[in-house]
Amino acid sequence: MSLNTTEYNNRLMDRRTFIKTAGAGSLIALAGCSMTETNDGPGNDGTTTGTVPGASPPSGTLTVATYSSFTGDGTAGNYLKSAFEAEYPDVTVEFEVPENGVNQYIQRKQSGAGIDADLYVGLNTGELVRADDELDSSLFMHSRDYLGRGYALKSDLQIDPRGRAVPYDTGYISLVYDEGAINAPETFDDLLEPEYEDALITQDARQSDPGRAFVLWTIDAKGEDGYLDYWSQLDDNGVTVTDDWEPAYNAYMNEEAPMVVSYSTDQVYYHGEGVDMSRHQVGFINDQGYANPEAVARFADTDQPALARQFIDFMLWPEHQAQIAERNVQFPAVTDAQLSEEFGQYAYEPPEAVTFDYDRLQGNVDTWIDDWAREVVSN
Repeated sequence: MSLNTTEYNNRLMDRRTFIKTAGAGSLIALAGCSMTETNDGPGNDGTTTGTVPGASPPSGTLTVATYSSFTGDGTAGNYLKSAFEAEYPDVTVEFEVPENGVNQYIQRKQSGAGIDADLYVGLNTGELVRADDELDSSLFMHSRDYLGRGYALKSDLQIDPRGRAVPYDTGYISLVYDEGAINAPETFDDLLEPEYEDALITQDARQSDPGRAFVLWTIDAKGEDGYLDYWSQLDDNGVTVTDDWEPAYNAYMNEEAPMVVSYSTDQVYYHGEGVDMSRHQVGFINDQGYANPEAVARFADTDQPALARQFIDFMLWPEHQAQIAERNVQFPAVTDAQLSEEFGQYAYEPPEAVTFDYDRLQGNVDTWIDDWAREVVSN
């Protein structure tokens, strides 16, 4: 199976911007919801819906705010909508794609306006941190401790110490390279060698998830005091910085450079008859990849807290986790997902995962990225 670049773009990346922000504030916002947060825990098969025994079947409309490529034909979002509505016939799932992502809800919260959605799909750690710095009250409510399927979550993917944001998948930032044109660099210092002059395309860390993750990865490798000097040298060696993932990957496919910052699941869509696999090799610098979990969270102002929680639990069922992973071209967030053999063959996990957790990013991430932009993008 193979897709053209446009189709791959639609399914592989959310292409969200770094300036989008996520929920903040207090630990729990459960006023008026105490009767809706009880669940009966996991069943013997581990696939509980988290419903209260004897309760009426869920009903009503659930509004899910998310990014554009989570919806549409063949996407994880439309799969979940169809499956959830089939499981609960009295429920309607509607998607909302805000132009400015979560930042739209931050601004509404700041102005005292209402939130017209029940939950948001697509948060990452940096966005959550930024929102906590910008809002005085909680945009999201606690969810993790009320999930029947919470026990199955991978512990290393937890992005929110307050339990508001629940991971549903993760990607690993890596290099994708043309092995017919270049050898895979083994270290970050290799990228400074003449062999790699004009060889790398990456993305603007202010606007791109993989671009930001790559910068954070260099901070992990070179330290806060050394990463800007490293990027100055990388810039001198001809690194190309594009606005976002899509133009970066398009430039790579147009052979403008033999290497691009992307995801280690690249071969999930680029394999099969007629595909030149030499153009889709995955490289892990220092035998590492930067983990970038995506999470879902309930808005504190939702009038459907129980239904929203039930949808989160539904996303964590093993069979649905497999569908999310394969349609989003990411790895599942639970330990018992039922992945296809083909996915396992072409999706690569790094020997070691690197990531900065919430506490490490809090109070630092904006400064790091702003300093990087002045050093690299402004030149």
